[in-house]
Amino acid sequence: IPGYGDSPAVEMALTAQGRRAFLDRVLQELGMQRPVLISPSMSGRFALPFLLAHGDRLAGFVPIAPVGTKDFTAEQYHAVQTPTLILYGDRDTGLAPQALQNLQHLPKHRVAVLSGAGHACYLDKPEDFHRALLGFLRQLK
Repeated sequence: IPGYGDSPAVEMALTAQGRRAFLDRVLQELGMQRPVLISPSMSGRFALPFLLAHGDRLAGFVPIAPVGTKDFTAEQYHAVQTPTLILYGDRDTGLAPQALQNLQHLPKHRVAVLSGAGHACYLDKPEDFHRALLGFLRQLK
């Protein structure tokens, strides 16, 4: 994510519109057509604006306790028709409950909770994470 860790800052990433455009550009440069967008934690600042504007260009969406879910309304989420797997660890008592509360307004969602996993549930329980992810991917058209 630009501007986090050792990544250089990108000026366009300062606004939701800029972050959406940045992610759009990345997907275009990679030649991705109807990808499944997996969005853990801080990447929600990029993925959620993209989902709300261009969800029809995604085959699926997998938010993993992303930040920024409260920045959008239930009505905005309800308009998204992208199949979604809301995934989180049951020991993530910070972001996960808030993300679930907001993302449950996505009409085509299902939820997978990884028992004994924290915020980085894919690191805590990688086999369970991959099982849930692969099950979701198999159901996509």
